[in-house]
Amino acid sequence: MDKKFLRWMLNLRTKKLNKFMVFITHLGTGGFLWILSAIIFYFVSYKALAYNIILSLFLNGILCNFILKPLLRRKRPSWIKKVDLLIKNPHDFSFPSGHAASSFAAATTIFFYIRNLSIIFLVLAFLIAFSRIYHFVHYPSDVIVGIFIGITIAFISEYLFKSYVFDFLNARDLLNFIH
Repeated sequence: MDKKFLRWMLNLRTKKLNKFMVFITHLGTGGFLWILSAIIFYFVSYKALAYNIILSLFLNGILCNFILKPLLRRKRPSWIKKVDLLIKNPHDFSFPSGHAASSFAAATTIFFYIRNLSIIFLVLAFLIAFSRIYHFVHYPSDVIVGIFIGITIAFISEYLFKSYVFDFLNARDLLNFIH
């Protein structure tokens, strides 16, 4: 099913859509959009949200890039079938999609704090995840599992943040205030 969907995706390509998808996929590379969002949220007085986005990206990076990908070692579709890639061929393994996982970890975290604004970030997360299939660097199942992992990481991050990190930050602020 993964392979059939990928072959079908190749038929959707157009010059305009290719340019758009290259732009979209690069927003997720290295967590660029999500780190930038965290910085902006920090400076517009959403510090807890900013810290939580960074925590979710950190936890996601450890799980996806340092544990699951090296352990499962799934080859990317672009390594198996020769296609004209629109982006640089990644060197790490395919499963799960780190772009999808990090995007949904950050977008779900934003949802916890700012529901009315979160729809924009959730749509961007979906587009970034979809772009990885479009570019033939992930199977649909890589992306679906990545989305699930990202959402799960957001919940774990939120729990850890409220249980431990928030108390630490408040204690630090109290110490700074006393001194």
